[in-house]
Amino acid sequence: MNGKRPVMDYRQYRAARRLVHECCNYECGNCLLLDDGEPCVCVQSISYSLLCRWFTVAVLPLDRELEAALMRRGSRKRCAVCGAYFLPKSNRGKYCPDCAGRMKKQHARERKRKQRDKCHALGLSKPL
Repeated sequence: MNGKRPVMDYRQYRAARRLVHECCNYECGNCLLLDDGEPCVCVQSISYSLLCRWFTVAVLPLDRELEAALMRRGSRKRCAVCGAYFLPKSNRGKYCPDCAGRMKKQHARERKRKQRDKCHALGLSKPL
């Protein structure tokens, strides 16, 4: 996080609000960790910038795109196909994990098609 508090836009805020319900400390809109005898509202449900440590460590990794957008702003990349943010596994990563499999198959199809077109065993003309 580089010492800076992440600020969410409205779309990210709504995704975080939906994700809050997955937290084990969330109960009826209140946070059990912050409860000291008096109910306390969950921080993620009312703020665009505050994230509690439990939420960032245990709950936020459930939504990889949101985690990449909030926690690793400098090291994230945008997918060349769908435009979603993702954390590349190497410096050559171009595609998010969802698109990577599809693109791998598509490139293999194109490569094999090109290889078959160059095949000398079939002669100069393509068979019908």
